[in-house]
Formats: sequence, C-alpha cells, structure tokens
Amino acid sequence: MSAYRTPAPRNEPVLNYAPGSPERAALKAALERLSAETLDIPVVIGGKEFRTGRTIDVVAPHDHARVLAKAHLADPALIAKAIDSATAAQRDWAAMPFADRAAVFLKAADLLAGPWRQVVNAATMLGQSKTAYQAEIDSACELIDFLRFNVHFAERLYEEQPISSPGIWNRMDHRPLEGFIYAITPFNFTAIGGNLPTTPAILGNVAIWKPASSAILSNWYVFKLLEAAGLPPGVINFLPGSAAQVSDLLLADRRLAGIHFTGSTEVFQSLWRTVGQNLPTYATYPRLVGETGGKDFIVAHQSADADALAVAMVRGAFEYQGQKCSAASRAYVPDNLWPTVRERVTAMMADIRMGDVADFRNFVGAVIDRKAFDKISEYITTARQAKGVELVAGGKADDAVGYFIEPTLLRAEDPRYRTMCEEIFGPVLSLHVYPAAKWEETLALVDDTSPYALTGAVFAQDRQVLAAASDTLRNAAGNFYLNDKPTGAVVGQQPFGGARASGTNDKAGSILNLMRWISPRSIKETFDPPTRYRYPFMDAE
Repeated sequence: MSAYRTPAPRNEPVLNYAPGSPERAALKAALERLSAETLDIPVVIGGKEFRTGRTIDVVAPHDHARVLAKAHLADPALIAKAIDSATAAQRDWAAMPFADRAAVFLKAADLLAGPWRQVVNAATMLGQSKTAYQAEIDSACELIDFLRFNVHFAERLYEEQPISSPGIWNRMDHRPLEGFIYAITPFNFTAIGGNLPTTPAILGNVAIWKPASSAILSNWYVFKLLEAAGLPPGVINFLPGSAAQVSDLLLADRRLAGIHFTGSTEVFQSLWRTVGQNLPTYATYPRLVGETGGKDFIVAHQSADADALAVAMVRGAFEYQGQKCSAASRAYVPDNLWPTVRERVTAMMADIRMGDVADFRNFVGAVIDRKAFDKISEYITTARQAKGVELVAGGKADDAVGYFIEPTLLRAEDPRYRTMCEEIFGPVLSLHVYPAAKWEETLALVDDTSPYALTGAVFAQDRQVLAAASDTLRNAAGNFYLNDKPTGAVVGQQPFGGARASGTNDKAGSILNLMRWISPRSIKETFDPPTRYRYPFMDAE
C-alpha cells in the first residue's frame, strides 16, 4: 500500500470566447441544442430517478415563455427516502480510501474542463441569464477550481497530525460528521451549487442537495457530471422540492449533521432558529455554515484614480445584473471626483447592451424571476419619487419578454436613504457624494450603515490612506479590495465569505471551510504501557 499525493491544483484558465474562437463555436452549438429541448428533471435518490408528476417549469429569465425543463418535486416520502439513502451510503463512502474519493472529484473537474464545459455553461446562460463570460468564470472555471483545490485542501487536512513522544504514537483520525449534510444552494452561482454538496463529500460525508428552483437546469447537469465521474449512488442525493417542506423534514431528523447554505439572511436565520429548537433531538450538534446577504461598498478617497473607480463601479455593480452576493450596491465618492466619475460612469452605462445572453454583444441579461423583477422595480419607482434622490442613469424596466431591468445609478443626498442601506440584489447602485475633507467621517459611515460585512473596496493612490482605511474597515468586509472592484474572488486566491449578517465566514475556496466538515478523533497508542501503579516519587528514601 502506498501514500498517494494528489496533483497540485492550479486555477483553470478563463476562455475569452472571441469571434472565431473554437470555444465560441462550441458554446453557441450547445446553446442551440439545449434551447431546442425541454428536459425532464427527476428527483435522484440512491442513484435512482423518481418522477412524482408534480412539476415546475424551468424558464429562461430573458425569455420567460421559453420552458427549458420540467422539474419533478420531491414529496414527503421521497424526502424521507433521501435521508435513509444518504445515511446508508455513508459507511462505505467514508471507508473508501481518500485517493479513490479524490479521484471522483478530480475526474469531474477534468470532464468539466473538457467535454462537459459548454453544456454546463450553456445551461447556466439559459437558465440563469448569464453572459458567456459570466458563465465561464462561474460554471466552468470556479467549479473546476473548487473541485481541484478542495481535494488538495482535504489532503493537507489529513496530513495535520500531532507530535508523539518516546514510546507513544499519537494520531488524528479526521472523521466525517455523523449523519447527513443538508446542502441548500442558490440561483446565482452554478459553482456554489456544485461546491456546497461536494466539499463535505470529499471528506467522506454524504449530502442531500436542495437546488434553487431557478437554477435546477445547470445544477442537474452538474449532478450528472458527478455521476459520470463515478460518484457512488446515495453519496449526494438530488432533491428539487418545496424549500419549506424539505427543510421541515430534514431539520426534524436526528441524523442531521450539518447545513451548508448560501442564500438570504432571513432564511439562514430561520434555519438556525429551527436547529436551535431541535437541539435535544439530534444525535450530534449540527454544523451550520452559511454565506448570506451583503450591502457591498466602494468608497473612494480624493486621491483615487477616477477612471479605475468608474470601471470598478460599472463592473462591480452591474455584471450579472448585480445578482452577486459581492456586487457593489453602495458607493461613496468625494465631491472633487464626482464630476469626472459621473461623466465616465454614465458614458459606460449608455454603451451597455441588455438582452438575450445568446447574443454575445450584450453585457447584461435579465434578473432571475418575477419576484426579483417586482422587488427591484419597486425600489427604483420609489426612488424616482423620493426627495433628495436623483436618478442619474437607467431606471427602465420591461417584463414583456424577459425580466429586464436597466443598470441603474441613483444619487442620494441622505447616506442613510433606504437604497444605501437595504439589500436590493439587482442592477442598482446607490451613490452618496461626500465632502472630500470628511474622509474619516465617511469611513465611519461606511462601517455602521449596513448590518452586513461581505465585500468592500477602497480606492486611493495615497498608501497611508489605504492602510488607515483597511484598519478602520477591518470588520466591515470579509473580502476587502484595494483599488479593485469588490467582486470576482478566485478559489485559492481570495477565500470567500463575510461575517456580521453576511454569514459564518467559513471561507469557501480555502482549507478553513473543509475543517468544518470533519470531527477529529485523537488516538494515543502506548507501545510499552506501565505495569505498576506506583510512581517513582512515591518510593522511600
């Protein structure tokens, strides 16, 4: 028997999809193929497919008349069956040598980097209205990185062993958690959909995966990718269904070992409360890992580069329609820079094309669904009528064909106007222009305006200013950027997560997240144990 070492991970190169490139042709072919079919997506438990007949339509947000799939929803009997299937699969899966478990996810990464790449990208574009580039950095590159780097992190974790003294061998058994992991994944990142159930599974855990209803298409292809890579039946069970019904049954089961969650703060707090109420019934204390909301900021000093700031505002706020947990949602610009920044930002916004993501000339697509469209539209409508708020650019909304909302820039005189404080999760950037002399006061304002602390960015050319801002805003963001937009964290480079109301900050894309999915056992073996109870100090003089 040998001690194997997994391949050293590297970040997957991002393809550019330029005209004439092979990846562009392959992606367009995949888009055409997937657009022409209506997929039938089942519940999968223990490797078996179940069709309940109770279905929901999966539609394209940018063309909501286009039904991409019909997804079957799990009923209570299937939810109970998923729990039994997962826990039954755990013994053999956890006992499998790490090299064999790792090979499944490394193979999945290579398949995704190769023949599965454009299928998963196309499904993400159609089902979640992402542009080709946004799909590429998400459903291809980031998910590939999660799979490869998490295997590497798991290997490092297993290598973490205690010291031993003469005659004693101390060991650490990094056990998986006892029970099942409930993985609740969001609509906005296919990579998160794949990461939340697979990260615990790499360490020998089993998972029940509840995908967001608006991301079922891409998540289904990720699940089929894992099956193609050799994932044994029952290790991850695919469970579309009513969020409330699935959660009620899973959280009531004594075998719940953990929750891996990305979604709204309100839902995560509700899950936490329910777990707290059920604590006496569980076999073990469940691990709760969650990444939730954000009201992410860009704050500029009077020394900032106006051009770099303007680009960061446009890209950071409007890429993927502002539907990133990390998206810039509020900005603070000094009055000396505002005229130039306004000119640059509005010129870029006027140039932005919006429409069907299959048209590669478009910079943005549609927001995810009717609920999001109505919520975001209400914020814009109210802001138009509010005293002291200027609609600088954008603001139009049209749901005739798809859920389209123009990238919108609001300027608020009151830095505590609701769009400066509340999470909108759409293509709306609220901006406050402050007197350049009030830098320290503005930093304090940035820190205490929002209950969230996910991402934030500071723009300044003065090094002392950057250092001081980093100190003042130390707890305001879990991912902090200097002279860069507050989005685009890369696995292995910028581990992702925030604190305060933004989550448990367990840093997806790092070894820290994997540590949450083990329950270590210390083992001490004595080779020559004592055979008399008395200690030498007890002997007579």
